[in-house]
Amino acid sequence: MNKNILKTGLQDFIENNYNTDIVSVLLSKPRFLQISAQELGQQLYGKKKAEEKLPTWFKTPGIYYPNRVQLEQTSSEITAAHKASMLSGNQVADLSGGFGVDTYFFSRKIPRVTYCEIDPELNEIVRQNATALGINNVDFHCADGIEFLKNTATEFDWIYLDPSRRDQDKKKVFQLADCSPDVILHRDLLLRKAGAVMIKTSPLLDLSAGIEQLKEVAEIHVVAVDNEVKELLWILRKDSPNKEVKITAVNFTKSEQQVFEFERNKEKIASCSFSDPLTYLYEPNSAVLKAGAFKAICRAHDVKKLHEHSHLYTSDALISFPGRVFRIEEIKPYNSAVLKTIKGSKVNVSTRNFPERVAAIRKKFKLKDGGDKYLFFTINKDNQRIVIQCTKDISS
Repeated sequence: MNKNILKTGLQDFIENNYNTDIVSVLLSKPRFLQISAQELGQQLYGKKKAEEKLPTWFKTPGIYYPNRVQLEQTSSEITAAHKASMLSGNQVADLSGGFGVDTYFFSRKIPRVTYCEIDPELNEIVRQNATALGINNVDFHCADGIEFLKNTATEFDWIYLDPSRRDQDKKKVFQLADCSPDVILHRDLLLRKAGAVMIKTSPLLDLSAGIEQLKEVAEIHVVAVDNEVKELLWILRKDSPNKEVKITAVNFTKSEQQVFEFERNKEKIASCSFSDPLTYLYEPNSAVLKAGAFKAICRAHDVKKLHEHSHLYTSDALISFPGRVFRIEEIKPYNSAVLKTIKGSKVNVSTRNFPERVAAIRKKFKLKDGGDKYLFFTINKDNQRIVIQCTKDISS
């Protein structure tokens, strides 16, 4: 960590130039004594990245940004705040502290927070930023989180762990046993030291596999931002029976927070009614789809499904729904003669349970992307290929 970066003159330069072309900075002669072009480029990149992902850091003077990989791997503010909202008690340990975004939000909810980060430079950066952010209830440890846990006498209300998802060759991994630390191996230790354990994993991890491997799973949170699943959060409690796992699917949009909760065992025995497309079409958000709430959502929202495997829903009355809502204008059979009428149109194209990909359909019918019309290519309850033309319902 080069503390010269924190000097007023350089901080002013970063504040006024974070939108500049970083490549030109890297290729030019150093602008400041004792600071390399690479170090300056790192700070400019960090400041720009924080503008949307970490607005609190972006607005705070005297922030020192880590390298690109460490910054990209950190939680966003919106997901960190969601994690903090689930915590309770007096003591929480963040065993994989990283850039400290989760730790910061934990510190706003819990009286005493323990931060562990084995990388000494990153640890120093986060300590510096804690001062800039006004954090004074965090105990910092430059240590491996699991080793710290083995040696501490403290018992925590919550332990949070975000295992590294890169192997020794820096390649991305997502299976639990391939991540570091291996939470399967250390599960008993974690549950001995805390009343509850929260583990963050890749969105690619299969829910059934995770439940089977982690054993004492009480809850799973599928967290999406702008309809892109960002992380899975696994809540472990000692002696939790897996068959009663509660799943929460949450999608943060610019205007709202869409939440759908259900019990996994009830999804397995739930049933759906099927219907031809009615007045409104509903497409669940990505968090609901990843959570696998395909039948529970029918009962909860009184909608009918188009086909067992299509995961599109319909109703005559407009309802509030965790996903996109469309008003149906026309339903066409999928054949060349009928579809000549859409050739060359400017439309948004989606497929659900359909044998052709969006790119192939666009090419086949020379469709341009955009506009206010939407075409859903799917299969109905009678296993017929259909195209649903609709517009997005803004009143929903």
